[in-house]
Amino acid sequence: MVVARRPLLTATAAATLLAALWFVPSANATDEPAGAPGAQSEPAATAGDPAAGPRLADTGTGIDTTPYLIGGVAFLGIGAAFVSHSARRADAPSA
Repeated sequence: MVVARRPLLTATAAATLLAALWFVPSANATDEPAGAPGAQSEPAATAGDPAAGPRLADTGTGIDTTPYLIGGVAFLGIGAAFVSHSARRADAPSA
């Protein structure tokens, strides 16, 4: 029964992590009324136009994704190395 404890501990740790992440706030864009605190005034061209609908914040000219790509490729390589190492250890004859 000792062998069954390890998966149980792993599942408990994963469930605890997911439960903790449940309470992390998300950054959702909302359409606040004009009188709400923190709301910015809209341009005059769209202020009177009801067909314009809600406007989201301007994100700028672009996002530099190079660090994300480098980090993603690095983590993918590390994960592949771990899988390869585990497969070799599983195939190795035990002494």
